[in-house]
Amino acid sequence: MDKVAIVGFGTTPFRARWIEKTYYELAYDAAKLALEDAGIDRKEVGGVVYGIYNELFERQFMPDVYIHNYIGMGLKPSVRVATGGATGGAAVFVGWTWIASGLYDIVMVLGVEKATDNYNYAVGHSTPETLKAILFSGDMTFENPSGLTAAASYALPLIAHIDRYGSPTEKQMAMVAVKNHKNAMNNPNAQSPKLLSVDDVLGSKMITYPFKFYDNCLYSEGASAVVLASERVARSLSDNPAWITGVGLSLDKAFAGERDDITVFTSSLHAGRDAYRMASIKSPARELDFAELHDAFTGAEILSYEAFDLCGPGQGGRLIEDGVVEMTGALPVNPSGGLIGCGHAVGATGVMQTGEAALQVQGRAGKRQVKNARTGLVQSIGGPATAWTAALIVQRIEKTGAGTKKRIASGRRRKGP
Repeated sequence: MDKVAIVGFGTTPFRARWIEKTYYELAYDAAKLALEDAGIDRKEVGGVVYGIYNELFERQFMPDVYIHNYIGMGLKPSVRVATGGATGGAAVFVGWTWIASGLYDIVMVLGVEKATDNYNYAVGHSTPETLKAILFSGDMTFENPSGLTAAASYALPLIAHIDRYGSPTEKQMAMVAVKNHKNAMNNPNAQSPKLLSVDDVLGSKMITYPFKFYDNCLYSEGASAVVLASERVARSLSDNPAWITGVGLSLDKAFAGERDDITVFTSSLHAGRDAYRMASIKSPARELDFAELHDAFTGAEILSYEAFDLCGPGQGGRLIEDGVVEMTGALPVNPSGGLIGCGHAVGATGVMQTGEAALQVQGRAGKRQVKNARTGLVQSIGGPATAWTAALIVQRIEKTGAGTKKRIASGRRRKGP
């Protein structure tokens, strides 16, 4: 199995609206930046994996076909991934398999979303139009007529967790919101950089119990891309590649009530342990230097601490109270600002966080750089009640010999076995 590295990253800013750009123009911008960062031409790319969650956002079935054409990848192999909020991370997982299998040397993973293009021409755009599009990810026979929204879906395991452990508290969740909005102030691509107080969060309006306004991420428009390469190519392209040393992917039962323990993000637990095993990580709390977690809601970040063995069951709230996950703590979480601070351009989000993890281990994260970052975790969650999880371990591995960075044309499909 080939080693897989991230050799290029590009992203547009995440915004509430990109009125002046189509989804394929945003995709072009991210692809161009990623290729420039890798120092290669698009002709050198062997194939493209697209992360695009919701056709109703783009108002276009098979939007990947039009992106593939627009960015000049015609006749190259491609596939589209759609796993809800986990789409970006799952797309990186698929791109990783294309390289690890030996099929290709260079693969681009491109995520994009225009979450507010689902325009209602009768009344204009409104948040309910976006939420209505998301509802189609839930069961359409029994659940959605009852009003199950994304927030309600995430609230189910959280309320059960609170009932069992008494945590996370509203204050602990508010502290996550304060942290991630603050972290976003160091990210020039973030949608919601903001200094908030715990009282600001607690005083914001209730959306779905126990989530108040600032406990929620905002849906965004934007695109992100990473360029993946085999070890041979990566060491030729970069003196400092970021390596994907572990991957995990898990899909839980669709209905939360059928799961063994609703208080646990079980798909994250399984995906995380698979990724840890592959990366030879035995003590995540000690061996990880940072994490980019899927904080669609503040409580989800806290439950993810537990799912990824960063603490024991019911202890997640203490990590934020004790400052462990702050930028100055032992294990900073969401230096980018996460979904709450940076934004949630769904298909692009996991790609963006993977690229952010690469910047961290390469020492290129600027003002949001975690000191001595060598090993990071990336999590993407999606589907009904957090059914999907993609988990990635991104690391810096010191090269054993001197290397020179040069351009090569080796992205095409390999010949022979």
